[in-house]
Amino acid sequence: MFKAVVFDMDGVIFDTEKLYRRFQLEVAEEYGIPRELMTDVCEHIAGGTKYSNKATFERMVGRGIDYFEFREKMIQRLDSFVEENGIELKAGVRETLSYLKDNGYKIGLATSTVRERAINHLRNHSIDGYFDELVFGDMVENGKPAPDIYLKACEMLGTMPEETIAVEDSINGIISAGSGKLYPVMVVDLIEPNEEIAPYVKKIYRRMDEMLEIL
Repeated sequence: MFKAVVFDMDGVIFDTEKLYRRFQLEVAEEYGIPRELMTDVCEHIAGGTKYSNKATFERMVGRGIDYFEFREKMIQRLDSFVEENGIELKAGVRETLSYLKDNGYKIGLATSTVRERAINHLRNHSIDGYFDELVFGDMVENGKPAPDIYLKACEMLGTMPEETIAVEDSINGIISAGSGKLYPVMVVDLIEPNEEIAPYVKKIYRRMDEMLEIL
């Protein structure tokens, strides 16, 4: 019996992955990185921290490009866009959070996004009150795909991994939750399910509120 649900944030709660992808590809073009290559890189760094992503990016891209420099340019453009235009909730999010709260489930957040940015997004949409615990990438030693962040979320919520659902949209996130022995559910955003997540993912949906069928 499940007692808690822990959510990733970007691409799961907020429709932000399309923005990350847009500006990652834009900056990549300026560096001369082929679009096809950068798209593949995006799928492998989604969900990770900037530290775990540095090794992946530089291994896949090469060319002597420093990931932190690349990321800073991308983040500046992202932040400017969000400041001017805001961000949207993904379909079914508010309904799902309301159902979980009304039915006594514990609710957690496990995001690699930095604390200030994540909290601002939650507050701007008035959904911060739904969450019992928030876990950020700087609170654990190893970022996704390591299981640390989901194990930390379970510890803070007071639940066992086996009784905790993890809702993710990325390869790194599904592997992270599955490695931690949670029940990983994928709500598809930009990244389609593939063979890398097959050993870990339990259910795959196209909308957040579809996952309520398992509760």
